[in-house]
Amino acid sequence: MEQESIASSDTTFSEFRHKVQESELLAPAVSNLLRRLHFSGRLSVVVQNGTVLKSGYEEGYFTRRSERRLT
Repeated sequence: MEQESIASSDTTFSEFRHKVQESELLAPAVSNLLRRLHFSGRLSVVVQNGTVLKSGYEEGYFTRRSERRLT
């Protein structure tokens, strides 16, 4: 029984590592919002024991490069 728990834990951690490497940590709805906003800043999430303790973003995250090119 302990072997199954270890194997399950290893599989879960492996899946977590894959999600981190592939940048799949955000829900699709949040990813879509960030894309629509042209968000290019820093999004921070602090997690402890599986619970989100704190989240935030850096100010000044909008890019206006495309607007400058049009004028």
